[in-house]
Amino acid sequence: MSYDAIVLAGGAARRLGGADKPALSVGGRALLDRVLDACPDARTTVVVGGRRATSRPVQWTREDPAGGGPVAALDAGLRRTTAELVLVLSADLPFLDRETVRALLEAPSAPAPGTAGADGAMLLDGDGRDQPLVAAYRAEPLRREIALLAAEHGTLTGLPLRALTAELDLARVTSRPLASFDCDTWDDLAAARARIREHGTVLDQWITAVKSELGIDLPVDTKTLLDLARDAAHGVARPAAPLTTFLVGYAAAHAAATGADPAQAVAEASRKAADLALRWADEAAADSAEQNGSG
Repeated sequence: MSYDAIVLAGGAARRLGGADKPALSVGGRALLDRVLDACPDARTTVVVGGRRATSRPVQWTREDPAGGGPVAALDAGLRRTTAELVLVLSADLPFLDRETVRALLEAPSAPAPGTAGADGAMLLDGDGRDQPLVAAYRAEPLRREIALLAAEHGTLTGLPLRALTAELDLARVTSRPLASFDCDTWDDLAAARARIREHGTVLDQWITAVKSELGIDLPVDTKTLLDLARDAAHGVARPAAPLTTFLVGYAAAHAAATGADPAQAVAEASRKAADLALRWADEAAADSAEQNGSG
């Protein structure tokens, strides 16, 4: 699906004491980078805010004057896009995921029979509130309404987003857990950092962060790799666990380089290594039993 992305990263962060909010980290990664990870296949990504290092290339722009508010920032970003569908995100969403982005992009692209379709789709948070900065908009009606607001008010500076979205026909997409969680305060940031380390999610969050840091996009079968590490640790020696999983990853990458499906390559390499670990353990158990019998 062809789309452009606009990330608004130029707010004043008053409830954070004016801190550089997009650069604050959750799980060791900047909030802005986490948002960029949720839309890696955008044709063009425009960040409205001050320039900074990012995990992938983006275009930069600023609203004029700086600090003119979300509608002015959205207009500045929209001027740098050409796609018919535009994803609009704030830069403070630590748990935004690609599935939520995909659902937003697909909602206005699947109109009911005999209709032209909605002007876009907006996320609803867990409390049923609209999230206009987690949304996908059709570019033409968005540009039209921004132009009308500018003509009516003489400026876009200081206008609230509801003045824009109220005139658009927007579908609603129910939020996945935490997808709309944003970091407006220091308490929000502390809560996000605590949530990312919760027992039920920490491994998935860690793996996602490592893949982003290493610049790879590979499905990871966590259970298979953990089972392999367990078999290597118990059947051979404890230090064999990380070494074995490293070698499996290396072997899978080599297989993928020759044209194999990456996920299947990981599964096959894991199976072979796990079988070897089990044979190793069976052999050691047999030798132990024989020695005990002869003794």
